Amino acid sequence: MKNKIFMGIAAVAMVAVLSSCGKKPQVEIDATNTAIEAAKTAEAAVYVPTEFAAVQDSMTAIMADVAAQESKLFKKYGPAKLKLVATLDLAKKVATDAAAKKEEVKKEAEASLAGIKTVLDENKTLMTKAPRGKEGAAVLEQIKTESAGIEASVAEAQGLFDKGTYMDALNKIKAATVSANNINTELKDAIAKVKGGKAKPAAAPAKKK
Repeated sequence: MKNKIFMGIAAVAMVAVLSSCGKKPQVEIDATNTAIEAAKTAEAAVYVPTEFAAVQDSMTAIMADVAAQESKLFKKYGPAKLKLVATLDLAKKVATDAAAKKEEVKKEAEASLAGIKTVLDENKTLMTKAPRGKEGAAVLEQIKTESAGIEASVAEAQGLFDKGTYMDALNKIKAATVSANNINTELKDAIAKVKGGKAKPAAAPAKKK
C-alpha cells in the first residue's frame, strides 16, 4: 500500500516537472523581442551592427529550438529559457551601446563639419595667392570646380546631420575632407614653388661671400 502511495506521489511529481519543462517560454520570448525592438529603435544596426547581428542570430537560433521542441511529446524548454535570459541581457546592452556610439559619432561629425569648413575657407584664400600663368589659370579653374563639388557634399552632410543621420553625415564629411585636404596641399605646393623661384636669385650673393 505504501509503495502504491509512493509511486502515486512520484508520478504526480514527474508530471509536474514535465509540465514545467514543457511550457513554452512565451513571456521570455516576448520580453526578448521587445528588447530587440528597442535596440533596433536605438539604431543598433547602424552604430553597433556586429553586436546587433549577434543578438538577432541568437534569437533566430532560440526560436528554431523552441519550434523543434513544440513538435516533441516531451518538451524541454529549459535550455531555450537560459539562452533567452542571456539574449535579453545582450539586447539591452546593445541598445545602450548603440546610444553611446551614436552620441560619439554625432560629436565627431560635428567637429569634422567645423574642420572641413575651415579648410574650405583657407582654400579660398590660397586660391587668391596661387600662380596665375597660362597653366596655373587652367588648374585654378579645375580646383574651383572641385571645390564647388566639395561644398555641395558638405551641404548634404550638414543636412544629414540636422536630420540626426549622423553616421551617413560623418562618412560623407570624411570623403569630402580628403578631397579638400588634397586641394589644400596642391595649392600650398604651387605657392611654395613660386616663392622658392623668387628667392633663389637673392641667395646667390651670399654664397660668394
